[in-house]
Amino acid sequence: MTESPPRRTPHQYTGGELVVVIDCIDLDRSAAFWTAVLGYVSHEGSPFRSLIPASGDGIEVLLQQVDDVKIGKNRLHIDLRTPDLEAEVARVTSLGATRLTAEPIIEDEWRWHVLADPAGNEFCVLQPPA
Repeated sequence: MTESPPRRTPHQYTGGELVVVIDCIDLDRSAAFWTAVLGYVSHEGSPFRSLIPASGDGIEVLLQQVDDVKIGKNRLHIDLRTPDLEAEVARVTSLGATRLTAEPIIEDEWRWHVLADPAGNEFCVLQPPA
């Protein structure tokens, strides 16, 4: 029996609802990665997979299955802000991310690493200034 999705309260903006879409080749692998990273739950709907917070409140991440392989730099990406940069980088790499920066980038007291999800999409893990 398929579990019903939690009651959903989408994140609103002035014109409607905000949804972040991530292209991927392997829906199952990307869903497993992003649900573990974000603490979201996954709901199937080929060629898409909806990921939402377990509470139902917040921004939906929609995984979109595509046939083409990612080439070049993302023009839009996700940032994960954390108080402990190294611990969070270690956690997401243990879930399947690849670290693309050997050392943290530091700018205006912000520190971050650039990583890639299993589909090669870049995202950043950032530690704000103290």
